[in-house]
Amino acid sequence: SAMALLVLTAALASGVALALLPRAPVNRFCTAPNNQTGFLCDDRVTCVPASWVCDRVSNCRNGEDEQEQLCGDLPHSLPGFLVFHCSNPRSWVYADRRCNGMNDCGDCSDEMGSLAACPPCGWEWWSCSPVHYEFCSCIPRRLCQDGIQHCLDWSDEFVC
Repeated sequence: SAMALLVLTAALASGVALALLPRAPVNRFCTAPNNQTGFLCDDRVTCVPASWVCDRVSNCRNGEDEQEQLCGDLPHSLPGFLVFHCSNPRSWVYADRRCNGMNDCGDCSDEMGSLAACPPCGWEWWSCSPVHYEFCSCIPRRLCQDGIQHCLDWSDEFVC
């Protein structure tokens, strides 16, 4: 009986000790639709695009994409893989906004800068010097031959 009590006490102590050990951080990186950087929910199946994290809309079943510890001090509280730092040190965008064809940083560093390392314009884009601030080095092909100048050289109306 004393031996059983001793074994029970040891087992209980081991269980408490294991519960107090720091747990390894959960790897939350995943690839969301359209090959974008994503955040993996607790269910280990749902992958939400980076820009859906801390947007005040719960996309994970348990709301882990909106938790205070994750969203409390943006962007510092976010895992590094969710953040792209613009060339302006005070500016950042979500990682899935890098190389999306839009000027999200305001200075095109998310599209053209060496840190962005974007591939050339894809097949849905036309390469030119845009006249609109929202684009950097490509415009969507859907804007070609629409009767409105989007490229400085008018190539979107006459060549594209």
